[in-house]
Amino acid sequence: MAAAPPARHDRDMNEHAMNEPSDTPQPHRLTRTRSGRMITGVCSGAADYFNVDPTIVRIVVAVLTMLTSGAGILLYAAAVLIIPEEGKELSIAQELINKQTRRSNS
Repeated sequence: MAAAPPARHDRDMNEHAMNEPSDTPQPHRLTRTRSGRMITGVCSGAADYFNVDPTIVRIVVAVLTMLTSGAGILLYAAAVLIIPEEGKELSIAQELINKQTRRSNS
């Protein structure tokens, strides 16, 4: 008679499943791209995220800027700070916040 395999807990199975490579695609993230950028990659990153031509996004930003007396520039600047660059996990704003937090805790 063969010995029964040791009982496994659900936690062990979940940890094992988490370490296995997944065939499911990673969620598509909004990032500032390095390829196709004209200034900082905001428009090309948004175009990649929404699957449209970057020129369309640039025209929309330009028209928005003209119609709102420059508010488009502020939104663009905010996007530069908030949207992480391609290949990075943290945005410029988050890096600055983390740096300030570490400085305050020291």
